[in-house]
Amino acid sequence: FDPLLVESKTAATVVLMLSSPEEEVLAKACDALYKFASKADENRVTLLGLGAVEHLYKLISHEDPIVRRNAIVVLGIMASNHDVKKLLRELDVTNSLISQLAPEEDVVIHEFATLCLAHMAVEYTTKIQIFEQGGLEPLVKLLCSPDPDVKKNSLECIYLLVQDFQSHAAVRALNLIPPLLELLKSEYPVIQLLALKTLEEISKDGETRIILGENKGLDCLLQILETNEFSDLHVEAVAVLGNCLEDAHTLQLIQQTGGLKKLLSFVGDSTVPDIQKNAAKAITRAAYDLETRKILKEEDVEECLINLLETDNDGVKAAASEAISAMCEDSASKRALGLQGIPQLVQLLSSDNEEVKEAAVTALANLTATSPSNARAAAEADAIGPLVNTLSARRDGAIANAATALTNLATQEPFRVNIQSRGVMRALAEPLRSTSSQVQSNAAFAVAAFGCDAEARAELRNAGGLRPIVELLHSKNKEVRRNACLAVTVCASDELTAVELCRLGALDILEEINLSIVRRNNYSEAALEMLLDNNLSQKYNRMGYLSSSNITTDGFYDCGQIKPGVKFLSLEELSMQELTDQRAIIFINAKPKEGSMVSPVEQKQELSGQWSSLSKSSTREKDLRYYTFNHMYIMYFFFYARKRKGKKEEEKMKEVAQVISKAQDEVNLENSHWLPPPDFILLDYINDASKTILPLTTTRGQVVALAQFVADKMGGPIERDKLHDFSWELHISEIEFELKSNIVPIGKVKKGTFCHRALLFKVIADRIGICCSLVRGKYNRAWNEVELVDDSPQGIAGLLLPPKKYIVDLMFEPGVLIKRGSAEADQYKHM
Repeated sequence: FDPLLVESKTAATVVLMLSSPEEEVLAKACDALYKFASKADENRVTLLGLGAVEHLYKLISHEDPIVRRNAIVVLGIMASNHDVKKLLRELDVTNSLISQLAPEEDVVIHEFATLCLAHMAVEYTTKIQIFEQGGLEPLVKLLCSPDPDVKKNSLECIYLLVQDFQSHAAVRALNLIPPLLELLKSEYPVIQLLALKTLEEISKDGETRIILGENKGLDCLLQILETNEFSDLHVEAVAVLGNCLEDAHTLQLIQQTGGLKKLLSFVGDSTVPDIQKNAAKAITRAAYDLETRKILKEEDVEECLINLLETDNDGVKAAASEAISAMCEDSASKRALGLQGIPQLVQLLSSDNEEVKEAAVTALANLTATSPSNARAAAEADAIGPLVNTLSARRDGAIANAATALTNLATQEPFRVNIQSRGVMRALAEPLRSTSSQVQSNAAFAVAAFGCDAEARAELRNAGGLRPIVELLHSKNKEVRRNACLAVTVCASDELTAVELCRLGALDILEEINLSIVRRNNYSEAALEMLLDNNLSQKYNRMGYLSSSNITTDGFYDCGQIKPGVKFLSLEELSMQELTDQRAIIFINAKPKEGSMVSPVEQKQELSGQWSSLSKSSTREKDLRYYTFNHMYIMYFFFYARKRKGKKEEEKMKEVAQVISKAQDEVNLENSHWLPPPDFILLDYINDASKTILPLTTTRGQVVALAQFVADKMGGPIERDKLHDFSWELHISEIEFELKSNIVPIGKVKKGTFCHRALLFKVIADRIGICCSLVRGKYNRAWNEVELVDDSPQGIAGLLLPPKKYIVDLMFEPGVLIKRGSAEADQYKHM
């Protein structure tokens, strides 16, 4: 058949020609499709829709070299389209393309086969296919091709492959470093750039860095930095050298040749932000190793970093701050950086860039850690205000490190006071509610650092910071839980805070933690002990025991031992309950409020119903007894004055009522917590005991006298066989009915049994300095234990004997001391 010249202006016709059995037709059709696909991506999409990719895939393995070459050329161009790449993956074209990289193949085939692989290698799955199908080795060999396009495409494909770490070992085995270093001398910048990027990736591996040093690659990289015409390559060259800084051996090679000094000088003089930023990040990574940090210190890297803080680029400032943080592991560097860098870092705390702020506050936290001089420098640089403000930053890292930096400064008393005056406890309340465990932990630790001050604890209470601390006790994070326990331990050092923490459930949580072998720690045990020691009412209720170091104070009350799971109510909550037939609550309050005007006559008043009228108190710390007394005075004044002026009785009473109403309104306007009125009878007891018992010369004598004193005030001695006739229950009930309250001041109790006498003994003993404990038994039993030293045996003068414990008899033979553990002691406790 004679040759037929076919012309076509439609792509569909040309695609149909790809099915021809004639090599010449196939070759010309592929050539035409190459020109068509090269014009625009839309054309490549058109060919995809016409089914050209499937035909071309078959042709890349054609036996005719020209057909095969032209088909690969078309695929190389079309592979830049996303949908084409997707179809090529489905067709598993990589194996066929790799087979075309053999040395004997045409250079054009090499060029477009590598181009197609480079386009496809951007996808992770294709990288794996190329690697597993052995594509890396022929690609490395093609780096020595005489054709620059083949080099460029092969290098780009290798660069994409080595981004997967598993390829690093393979390229080491294939000796990739020498051809890469050779490509750095290429006349084509794109090839040089790709070579540097590839070196940057593979130099993240320690063994590769050693090979790079052995092949004089470090010198080559430094030479690039010293060449101004290679300025477009400086960023990548610094990135490669930055990786080399992480390896102590490689870093020593750079230092020995003077390269490290040149690098730091170059970074300091550079005006390219990316170069400075990459260098600072490299120093950060290197500084985490002791040996490399030592080498960096020898080259005065601190000066370079401080200079970088002065740049106008936020990224550079952040990177330099991070490097300073890392270098702080070296004590000498910490001193040097603190001396010059702290003022600049403090200024960065006011940056609008959150990344810069976080990096700066992290550096300050590390600089001030275990460094009083740096803490002082930070305070002198006015860091306290910005650090407190940073507690409300948007980034968790900034908040956590601000809390740490403030904690570091708090180790010095003047700075702690200054920080507290800036409202640090109020500022810490919100970080305690964070969802970040690091923020929670650091904030709780900061609370512990500042909670040693009463005003700071009050500020935290008022800011609602106690509730989140209690909630952090539930944390599954060990460090958070530990620091929360520490915060509770410190904050519970005053009664108000301890009571509030107990109200929020801290006591129950800590008891649960201490029952767990896994979660229990020294901090949780200390927190529980501190909570109870500063909330003695609850301690006595739960533990049934107060030691000699547990000093009862005004506000203590004994409501008996409540059942497990029943909420322990405050005295205020108990005061609101209706009168019941339950056990009376005995409470202590021997001191009238400061500033109260109480007459001696008023102290002795025991009028029925007086108790309920005194159950509220203003925040001015003036109870209503004070107001009642003043009201009586006001009534008298108005009555007398008006009488002299001849006013009618109705007018007198009306004006008096107005004055009383006004005074009462003044009280009601105060938002106050409930305060119990004073027990003046108990106050008299304590005064009398101080006058009669304290002058006694021996502790034994004081104990005996106090026991007799207490028994006398509580109904006197009781005969053992007539104990059941001692109607103390009726007496207590009469007091409750008289007061219309379940709460009974201990001074009102004139017929008391074991529990009342032991409590009164403990209260008075605590006030006059006699050490004793209070122990609760069953069935309203309670007793006091004291430690006394017996006299030395005759003939052995000056012998110091160990103290012995005695139970003080307050019921049967008041003043008799019963040796603890004896049969008499057991009889006293359980009779």
